[in-house]
Amino acid sequence: MPNTRAAKKALRQNVVRSKRNADTKKKIDNFVRKIKKAITDGGLTEAEKLFKDLQKTIDKAAKTHVIRKKKVDRNKSRLMKKINALKKK
Repeated sequence: MPNTRAAKKALRQNVVRSKRNADTKKKIDNFVRKIKKAITDGGLTEAEKLFKDLQKTIDKAAKTHVIRKKKVDRNKSRLMKKINALKKK
């Protein structure tokens, strides 16, 4: 348990930030899940629309250091490959 006033404030900030980061990660996971489902169902326009929303969210998460930039790049690349493969069909 924190003793000083500054330590108590730091604990409060840590709780708020960790909840915010967890919510952001969950939002990203939900976007990825929805995009993969749209790809398997063959909904190209829906997948592209969701991907644009995902890009905005995931790039902001990388900017605020919620997730690492390399992970963002890898996830976007893999999903874009799947969307482009769907376009070719």
